[in-house]
Amino acid sequence: MDDTARERRWFWATLMLSSITVAAVVFSAWELLENRFFRGADYITLHYLYITRGILSSLLLAIWAGWYVLRQRRRSEEELRRSRERYRGLLEVSPGAVALYDDSWRVTEWNAAAERLYGFSKAEVLGQFLPTVPPEKEAELRGFLTQVEAGRPVLDVETLRRDHRGICFEVQLSLLPFREAFGRNFFLEVTGDIRERVRLRQRLLEIEKLASMGQMAAGTAHHLNTPLAAMLLRIQMMQERSHHGPCAGDLDRLESGLHFCQHFVQRLLEFSRRAPVDKQPQEIARTIESVVSFFAPSVLAKRARVALEVSQVNGQQVLADRNLLEALFSILLNNALDAIAPGGAISIRCRTIAPAHLEVQIGDDGCGIAPADLPHIFEPFFTTKGPGKGTGLGLAIARNIMVEHGGSVRLESEPLKGTTVFLELPLYRTVAAEVEVPA
Repeated sequence: MDDTARERRWFWATLMLSSITVAAVVFSAWELLENRFFRGADYITLHYLYITRGILSSLLLAIWAGWYVLRQRRRSEEELRRSRERYRGLLEVSPGAVALYDDSWRVTEWNAAAERLYGFSKAEVLGQFLPTVPPEKEAELRGFLTQVEAGRPVLDVETLRRDHRGICFEVQLSLLPFREAFGRNFFLEVTGDIRERVRLRQRLLEIEKLASMGQMAAGTAHHLNTPLAAMLLRIQMMQERSHHGPCAGDLDRLESGLHFCQHFVQRLLEFSRRAPVDKQPQEIARTIESVVSFFAPSVLAKRARVALEVSQVNGQQVLADRNLLEALFSILLNNALDAIAPGGAISIRCRTIAPAHLEVQIGDDGCGIAPADLPHIFEPFFTTKGPGKGTGLGLAIARNIMVEHGGSVRLESEPLKGTTVFLELPLYRTVAAEVEVPA
């Protein structure tokens, strides 16, 4: 027996007992009045007294029963109102987006979290067909509903839903049966936004892939280093024998190409082994020129135009770790190459700024960055590149390198007009240079 049926039985039992009590009190009081005031009354008087007693008893019973039922009804209505307010409160504060719908997918409940997640207001969806299911996921939902009807709830399943703009995104879904007191069956769908979780998982997978590629590249570089050194030695021996023969030019070009390959392999080996930070005075112009020359094949492949203006800082030095400094410029130049279209332009400019700092500007005329993305551009794992084209770590690493060297980095960008990165580093001054010679 459920609580509702038990409460109903107690109500009727209490009403009957209280009515019997009221009737007994009325009849007892009436008998006392008759014995005291109407003991010698005739038959007609007693007849009217009995009729009056019946009418009065009925009125009192009716008033009592009406008051009791009305009081119980008001109490039930108050409990129902409180229960509904509690139910609405729990529904509205739920962190998950809650949708309650019947077997025809007509929505009967829609909480505030669902409004925020999907952009549909409650008034828009109540009584309407569930608007958040993409067409390609309708068959999946039917399967879920069949499973729930069979008594197997669907819990924490990753799927897709769409918002009011038609944009599909990843959610975690739980689907449970819901039965009302009068027998109607509904389905309670609770969803949560997991886009950030999915994005982070994809980035971690990409990082794992890059780590594997790095290990493989280090092994490849280790195996290539020895034959490259042997080939260079043989070419040098051939040059000594041929002197200025007809093949001397070809041998010089072969030597230059092998030197480039050896340098590239050495860079791979250095990259695979993280050395401790060793800050030494570094000529900023030479470092930039070295990185630009390293990217020469990529620049040629994209038919890009690179304008290099470092004459203002020739001979100027910064106190830095060369490996980190090269990694910094490699990251920024690689980003610029990714951003420009074939035949695009990249500019690298250096200048000294007061009091004792230099500024490096690396600009491109590429796709640019949307204003909404600019505040997040230095966050780890945030990227505007497509899947498989970036890890979102490059600019975060670049900022850390600049902070470690006492510098700063900022970025200006406009969609379809390009991006410029501004690097500011303190100049290195020797003690001799800082001492003023007296006149």
